[in-house]
Amino acid sequence: MAISNVRENEDGGERLAMKTPPVVSQQEWEAVRQQMLVKEKAFTRSRDALAAERRRMPWMAVEKKYEFDGPHGKVSLLDLFEGRRQLVIYRAFFEPGVFGWPEHACRGCSLGADQVAHLSHLNARDTTLAYASRAPQEDITRLKARMEWEMPWYTITDSFDIDFGVDQWHGHNAFFRDGDKVYRTYFINSRGDEAMGTTWSYLDMTALGRQEVWEDSPEGYPQTPTYKWWNWHDNYEAEAAPNQRWVEVSTAGEAAFRKKDEETKA
Repeated sequence: MAISNVRENEDGGERLAMKTPPVVSQQEWEAVRQQMLVKEKAFTRSRDALAAERRRMPWMAVEKKYEFDGPHGKVSLLDLFEGRRQLVIYRAFFEPGVFGWPEHACRGCSLGADQVAHLSHLNARDTTLAYASRAPQEDITRLKARMEWEMPWYTITDSFDIDFGVDQWHGHNAFFRDGDKVYRTYFINSRGDEAMGTTWSYLDMTALGRQEVWEDSPEGYPQTPTYKWWNWHDNYEAEAAPNQRWVEVSTAGEAAFRKKDEETKA
């Protein structure tokens, strides 16, 4: 049955109610959920397969030298890596002419910034996330303080946004550093951007992925046991190797998950 046919608007008028699904018993609900779970598992595996394809994408050498303004002066694209091997740069629209200026950045870009997970987890996977805009550093500093954002945020001073497809619209570019050489490895924009923000969404777009042993990655790519590298965000530097207690807990959890999957397939 549907929930009531007619609802009252705030102004007192009537409007049609939502055409809601039927209400069923717990047993019926669970049966339908199990059917959906099969499709969700298939979707998860297809997403993993897509990420594996990304890791086999050809790389594009970045030959041009780009310069940004940072909180402490001029920096290069290489500097934005902060010594790590991977870099994800999001082009956020915060500059004159953007709706919200100068108090706010673009509403969509700001919503995305609100979703960004704690950066220490990305850093633990040798990956840096940075934002870049055309606004001067003093405005970026003020905006970050107001909105309580912690990500590094640089000022574009040259053709970086044009060259990497983010001069008109937002987007995430992924880069890999091999010594002093920089390569562009992937690009996500448009609808793909709305899912970004988690540690996993960023890692899945990078050349190295999540770097866990279950992933289908090219030979020689760094991979560590699943779950074992996870840590409290304020404890990565204090704990150089996985804590043995966490190794035991995560191993037990992994076994339980595997058993549950096997029971679902049976």
